[in-house]
Amino acid sequence: MASFKKIFETKNAPAPIGPYSQAVEAGGFLFCSGQIPLDPANGQVLTGSVGEQAELAMKNVGAVLKEAGLDYANIVKTTIFLTDMGDFPAVNEVYGKYFTSEAPARSTVAVAGLPRGVKVEIEVTARRP
Repeated sequence: MASFKKIFETKNAPAPIGPYSQAVEAGGFLFCSGQIPLDPANGQVLTGSVGEQAELAMKNVGAVLKEAGLDYANIVKTTIFLTDMGDFPAVNEVYGKYFTSEAPARSTVAVAGLPRGVKVEIEVTARRP
């Protein structure tokens, strides 16, 4: 029996740090696991500002999308997790550079903590045209 889902993995984004895939496609949708500011080359956390962390997380999202043959324009929904809602303006500024028109739906959630002590995690759902 053929699988209804396809797994996408790329070395251009951080390797999963648990039992999950970077992205899974099913029914024309690509469900991308949350990306945090890890350098894909060495697996180290970027310890810069929350804006710098958001930038690297978005670049990691882009690498996963590219592996699936998609890009930011294919994103239909994002969820941003922040350890401090006071960081919302800085993250929003970075995020806005990636969506200048037809922005996806989005939720932003404050959480008690994130993996590896980072300040931001971004997950996306994309769709093939």
